[in-house]
Amino acid sequence: MAQYIKAARLADIPAGAGLTVALNGKAIALFNVGGKVEAVSDACLHQGGPLGEGTLEGCIVACPWHHWQYDVVTGACKTKPGMTLTQYAVTVEGDDVLVEV
Repeated sequence: MAQYIKAARLADIPAGAGLTVALNGKAIALFNVGGKVEAVSDACLHQGGPLGEGTLEGCIVACPWHHWQYDVVTGACKTKPGMTLTQYAVTVEGDDVLVEV
């Protein structure tokens, strides 16, 4: 059964930035897109690059290794259409960012 786990504080994820966290043995990338936190799997589908360390422009993150691009709101890969990252539900309680895993 899925549960929400505290992943970070809002202050840890400034607008337009990403952060990688480990929850239940999964690497998850959190992104602050215009004040809304989105969560996707951290591993790029190309060669496993750390998406949480990538450059975020709007809702598109570019992998720091080979620049594959993903929409962090939908998980869709812009570089190779048809490929999709795993998405995780996020809720915010006060300053706590909770992710469903």
